[in-house]
Amino acid sequence: MNSAIPSGELPSCVQRDEGVLNPDADSHSRKKDQQPETPSSSSSSSSNSSSHLAYGILDVPPWYLCIFFGIQHFLTALGGLVAVPLILAKDLCLQHDPLTQSYLIGTIFFVSGICTLLQVFLGVRLPILQGGTFAFVAPSLAMLSLPAWKCPEWTLNVTQVDTSSPEFIEEWQKRIRELQGSIMVASCVQILVGLSGLIGFLMRFIGPLTIAPTITLVALPLFESAAQDAGIHWGIASLTIFLIVLFSQYLKNVAVPVPVCTGWKKCRTAKFHVFQVFPVLLALCLSWLLCFVLTITNVLPSAPTAPEYLARTDSRGSVLSQAPWFRFPYPGQWGLPTVSLAGVFGIIAGVISSMVESVGDYYACARLSGAPPPPKHAINRGISIEGLGCLLAGAWGSGNGTTSYSENIGALGITRVGSRNVIVAAGCVLLVMGVFGKIGAAFATIPTPVIGGMFLVMFGVISAVGISNLQYVSMNSSRNLFIFGFSISFGLAIPSWVNRNPERLQTGIPQLDQILQVLLTTGMFVGGFLGFLLDNTIPGSQEERGLLAWTKIHEDSGVTLQASEVYSLPWGAGTRFCTCSWARKLPFWPEPNQEEASHQLSGPLLLNTLSRAPEGCLDIRI
Repeated sequence: MNSAIPSGELPSCVQRDEGVLNPDADSHSRKKDQQPETPSSSSSSSSNSSSHLAYGILDVPPWYLCIFFGIQHFLTALGGLVAVPLILAKDLCLQHDPLTQSYLIGTIFFVSGICTLLQVFLGVRLPILQGGTFAFVAPSLAMLSLPAWKCPEWTLNVTQVDTSSPEFIEEWQKRIRELQGSIMVASCVQILVGLSGLIGFLMRFIGPLTIAPTITLVALPLFESAAQDAGIHWGIASLTIFLIVLFSQYLKNVAVPVPVCTGWKKCRTAKFHVFQVFPVLLALCLSWLLCFVLTITNVLPSAPTAPEYLARTDSRGSVLSQAPWFRFPYPGQWGLPTVSLAGVFGIIAGVISSMVESVGDYYACARLSGAPPPPKHAINRGISIEGLGCLLAGAWGSGNGTTSYSENIGALGITRVGSRNVIVAAGCVLLVMGVFGKIGAAFATIPTPVIGGMFLVMFGVISAVGISNLQYVSMNSSRNLFIFGFSISFGLAIPSWVNRNPERLQTGIPQLDQILQVLLTTGMFVGGFLGFLLDNTIPGSQEERGLLAWTKIHEDSGVTLQASEVYSLPWGAGTRFCTCSWARKLPFWPEPNQEEASHQLSGPLLLNTLSRAPEGCLDIRI
């Protein structure tokens, strides 16, 4: 649900003709495993993958292009990665401690790199980047809004905060330890769902009318906080919004000349759609530069008590000098995690939402990277590895979990580079950026109104992504209109009422009171639960509910690669090794017979043969 700025039908930023930036064509035919091409596979690949992709999922671009595209994926995910710690900072009592904010940013970079590499090598094996998830933000904020975790008044006053005092350090660390424990326990649910294959069963009952209100209500409750940040200086926030809209919507097709060197003395000028690829980053940099100019000219007030003071670039400038050059995040860096039932139940709601969206991301990524639709064992592995990633994120103390990044999947369609090696490079870039302390410190110094402007656009896009799921259902149906409208209105009304009247939820059991308050103040849980309940109980046809169209998008008739080539485990696990009978029964383990057969047959012919042949008719051996 971390979605990029929508720009409709985007042309590629990597083109092959007329002097537009072009990857090295010589290496395009190189496959990761150097498989020989049969005539059928060659023609299929050339007619499908090669005509639409600069590099397919098994292609190996030159190392320097891998690094370049890996950095591009990092920059594409940058907005969402930085946003999550900055959103949580206020409720963690860290709004006046940018140095610790930089530590959280570095930690989420580092953990995202680990989880990305795990997903590519052991998970679903598609070119999907992993990063912080907004699905965990709402339940985290709901948990931190409990009376026991509300920040003391003195932590909200910049003149009373001593960030080095043991009292202040304990105030924010005990809150993040509580988040850590809740995320780690809830992530075990996701691991079990993936390893058991339960996700396939759940998807029978979860359709567009459940997903739409759930994702929409992730962002809607956050607009008030974003408006407060933007309100510090509406002029700067408006400029940020204007630049993001200008770059992502109006200048998306404008190609900028850039120098390209293909050898020591072979340099030329090519065109690159820079506005299309980096709209948020460019807007942040320009707004940041304006704040710097207004700071050195003293146009912005220098008194810390003035509302516009947080628009100055030196209001947090000391963090750059204080931050170390190198800092290695490690598990338990904030202390031993603690657990509460209220936090666990709230995060589980976010886990369910994240799992459902990730399944859709897998199919979208497969289509854009020229891979066949993922088989069940690959989906189960992907979900379980995402759960493991959330467990690691909790152990490291990022304050969040991890999930598949939708905007990076969109980047595959923009760049036409679906190589798995590029995402491996992106994971390594994230690891390196997480170790450099100055990198996180630089992002922690972004002026508050610039962040507010970025959030207003980002939250609007996330809400629109949720609503876009309604394209699969009939909105001429009064049934569907009622379900969606009812879920959205109650998803906003109930959390608002509970926040204003927490004393009305008194059952006499403190633990139950906390669970109810966290769940009922999490809008995406309320809306998603009502959508799920009503959609599965109110009579309606499969077509009316959108389940037919929902299923159809998971089908792809233009298969260009064999599933075994893409989704099998590395080093032959499950195909040449560990092929014992009990392993085949595991929901996440590849099927050796189908894997071996796929080495002889290729393309659509293989899939049709395997799907139609009776069991035992195929006995193809290498």
